[in-house]
Amino acid sequence: MNVYDLIIIGGGPAGLAAAVSAKKQGVENLLILERDHELGGILNQCIHNGFGLHTFKEELTGPEYAQRFIDQAEELQIPYKLNTMVLDISCEGREKTVTAMNRKDGLLILRTKAVILAMGCRERPRGALNIPGYRPAGIYTAGTAQRFVNMEGYMPGREVVILGSGDIGLIMARRMTLEGANVKVVAELMPYSGGLQRNIVQCLNDFDIPLKLSHTVVDIQGKERVTGVTLAQVDENRKPIPETEKFYSCDTLLLSCGLIPENELSAKMGVEISKITSGPVVNESLETSLEGVFACGNVLHVHDLVDYVSEEAKRAGSHAADYIRCWDAEQRPDFKEQEIKIETTGGIRYSVPQTIRPEQMEDTLTVRFRVGAVYKDAYVSVYCGDKRIWHKKKRKLAPGEMEQVVLKKTDLTAVPGLDKIVMKVEVAE
Repeated sequence: MNVYDLIIIGGGPAGLAAAVSAKKQGVENLLILERDHELGGILNQCIHNGFGLHTFKEELTGPEYAQRFIDQAEELQIPYKLNTMVLDISCEGREKTVTAMNRKDGLLILRTKAVILAMGCRERPRGALNIPGYRPAGIYTAGTAQRFVNMEGYMPGREVVILGSGDIGLIMARRMTLEGANVKVVAELMPYSGGLQRNIVQCLNDFDIPLKLSHTVVDIQGKERVTGVTLAQVDENRKPIPETEKFYSCDTLLLSCGLIPENELSAKMGVEISKITSGPVVNESLETSLEGVFACGNVLHVHDLVDYVSEEAKRAGSHAADYIRCWDAEQRPDFKEQEIKIETTGGIRYSVPQTIRPEQMEDTLTVRFRVGAVYKDAYVSVYCGDKRIWHKKKRKLAPGEMEQVVLKKTDLTAVPGLDKIVMKVEVAE
């Protein structure tokens, strides 16, 4: 049985950044477990640019960005196992047991002091969307089509309709167009786009691809292969409006209808999962409800920029290193009783982290959040009781863009007995 100080589940951008950070903080005995045949995760198929502006101050493609962190991991001699599937994580007291499997080693039973969850996310499949019609060939998630085109060299189709305006769908609208396909329309159920504004401009507007908001697919034609889809406008309750149907002939339907954090392992081991993010509930150290189990990246909540994933993962790696250093201490601090809950209301759907232990936090803490609707010229405010400790005007807030506030330790410790802070959107009168 192999014993480690730290095991990182996932070798994508989050896992790599967390491992590099932990190693730099003095954790020598660590291991990355990755189920794919190479490190880098989803970035390997994201060949478009736009990565790295925050982290490296230059524009990189996905593989280039991943390679920067792979090089750092190699330089620091961080061990990793590829083609390795983690089957189970269990906690026995403070120690964790990771059960994994690969062809080379067979069944692996690994003991560790701390675990970082960095499994990323998956796409919402067609079955979850309840679209009527047959099940013909030609229906793909946008990520699957991206892999076909960018890595396998296959073209999914020539006449394309895209359902959902998430970032992957927008990027694939451009990618398919560049490969010679005719992208007829991007339909979005909500009255706003789910992707970044820059992607709407660069991927749709620049290529004259129409975006139909408050529209969805109500029928799919074709038995063996998709021959066309029918779009209809929806009302405020997302129900199709009669007589608004329009038929589009196509041989391919791409689905870009949201991403779901990959948390089957987390839930199975007993980690508390947020109903809103579908990721673990974490504190200021990105520690889950289980001691010594940390989470970062898209397994925690779906990010819009990989740079923020890396930034968050570095924090997780650093906090995991702190936890390991305190492992053998006789008097290990317990800050549970001093926990402050972050309550999100007034348009803010969720925050990460969800709780803060003031004694454990650094001088400042970045809290990331998303809103549930589009707001213009609104304020983001944070309240400690009756006192407002953050108030900032935003020209535009949209669900597709992640926002952040920076909290100061001094503000939270100044109020004795504080048990919650409130974050909200305030619309200017």
